[in-house]
Amino acid sequence: MTLSVLTKRADFLAANSGLRNARAGFVLLTRPNDGQGIRFGITVTKKIGNAVVRNRMKRRFRELLRAALPTLGLPDHDHVLIGRAGGVERDFHLMAEELAKALERAREGRGDPSGGRRPRKGNRGGERK
Repeated sequence: MTLSVLTKRADFLAANSGLRNARAGFVLLTRPNDGQGIRFGITVTKKIGNAVVRNRMKRRFRELLRAALPTLGLPDHDHVLIGRAGGVERDFHLMAEELAKALERAREGRGDPSGGRRPRKGNRGGERK
């Protein structure tokens, strides 16, 4: 079974509407892809750190996914890992276990509750004096 890599922005945006499983070092998004096999994508924002840190994180994620997806991945699904702060320092084996648990939850169709995202800090249309 071959793993293919997501390259188009539209695929990443579509994955955002799928199941979401958050862990300490990453967020896993899974979404059916109409029979296109197991595909994966990785995204790490600039909030995480400079290019060196982001690339190190992407390399770790790539290795985690290549090890886990052939056996634990959901068939005909897109899998997107979003890096979170602290994901670079986390123990690799611990992250592998967390990824296995997140994939298991996704297989059961269970994701994190939607609407649990906290609003951004700051005054958004509050009281004005």
